[in-house]
Amino acid sequence: MKAYVCREFGPVDSHKVEEIEDPRAEPGMVIMDVKAAGVSFPDVLIVQGKYQFQPPFPFSPGGEVAGIVTEIGEGVTDWKVGDRAIAMTGNGGIAEKVAAYAATLMPLPESMGFKDGAAFPLNYGTTYYALKQRGELKPGETLLVTGAGGGVGTTAIEIGKAMGARVIAAASNQEKLDIAKRLGADEVVNYGDGELKEKVKALTDGQGADVIYDAVGGDIFMQCMRCINWKGRVLVIGFPAGIPAVPTNLALLKGCSIVGVFWGRFTGTEPEENAKNFDELFALHAEGKLKPEITKSYSLDEAIVAIKSLEDRTATGKVVIEI
Repeated sequence: MKAYVCREFGPVDSHKVEEIEDPRAEPGMVIMDVKAAGVSFPDVLIVQGKYQFQPPFPFSPGGEVAGIVTEIGEGVTDWKVGDRAIAMTGNGGIAEKVAAYAATLMPLPESMGFKDGAAFPLNYGTTYYALKQRGELKPGETLLVTGAGGGVGTTAIEIGKAMGARVIAAASNQEKLDIAKRLGADEVVNYGDGELKEKVKALTDGQGADVIYDAVGGDIFMQCMRCINWKGRVLVIGFPAGIPAVPTNLALLKGCSIVGVFWGRFTGTEPEENAKNFDELFALHAEGKLKPEITKSYSLDEAIVAIKSLEDRTATGKVVIEI
């Protein structure tokens, strides 16, 4: 089969698509023909050795796929050949075939195509966990979303609105803000001029946002800490702009909480709650309230370009590789 393969850590474009052996269906696992693979920022990091998990060489990145089950390993009883499925694989997904533990599979809803299925689990799973379990977002509260034109940011706008919040979407250029507005954001803010705090305060009568979903980090996180409301919750989603030094004096003065969001750990330690979350997410999708913002699809041979678009922060919405 063909796969984008990392044989040693290095820049995204130092790896290549090549022919490798097909995976085998070990006990408890299934083999899937991959129809689409979602691309996310961990894929940028993992091939460079910068991610918190480092699989053994050689490996392919790609932690979320949608496809068709083609082989069943020993002990697997809940799946059969021909089933449409979504799988969270951790890695290995940017390939024509992938081995996945049966326990990580979810049925691909009839209302969802393969591209939407591949774009769905990581971003929507992370965001719903962030806003529901970690941020405890309530109807009527103000939610500020940074990186609002990106893969996770777009899901935060949709889910925030579905949960009854007033959503302020913040991004670095007009193209991303236009996407945010189309997805239902109540207000949009361009923070390219470095005045995020002032603009958010102006939109909230000087109070600040009740919940901030920060997927950017760096200086943007520092500004978020200055425009959070009293008893607000700042959600740490990611930091492509750099890991900030947390200003704990502001946490004290604001009476706010800085809340880490590690969805991967949540899926392992609270699988029942995670499954319930996805039941609710799939229902929202079937109702038309959620629709992955897939702005660009690539072929497997274009894997480098696809992943680089996230590294360079030129991608908007979700990037998918069709196979």
